[in-house]
Amino acid sequence: MNAFRSLLTGSFARFLLVGVLNTLVGLSASFALYNLAHFNYWASTFVGNAIGSVVSYFLNRAFTFRSKASFGSSWWRFALVILICYGFSYGFSYVLAEAAASHFPSIQSGWLHNAAILVGNGLYTIGNYAGHKYFTFRTHDSKKDRAS
Repeated sequence: MNAFRSLLTGSFARFLLVGVLNTLVGLSASFALYNLAHFNYWASTFVGNAIGSVVSYFLNRAFTFRSKASFGSSWWRFALVILICYGFSYGFSYVLAEAAASHFPSIQSGWLHNAAILVGNGLYTIGNYAGHKYFTFRTHDSKKDRAS
């Protein structure tokens, strides 16, 4: 029960709160670029996530992980985690959408790609939390790590 309480009050809860904001920003941009500007799937999701990532970096650094890591040591780690999570999450979701399209040809590809954006975003969120907590903004203070 203490582990659950820690999740709700610790860095994961703050990460989710920040995530709501940067997801609204990034996902709105992705959907607008895909549906209104008619960018392709990859350009829409990449640009949308880049926009959300800028918001995410500053809020997660200051609020979520309360990191003292310098900008110089954390920005490249942040970018690396973002790129790896993006490639895996949206790549996997795209493959799923393409597989679904071949099994269900009556479903419009636009609907499948919109669903892939949502699934990719969920996978991206989980991967980002782990990557940023344990790589980007990690702390060497074991007491602080256990408390958050």
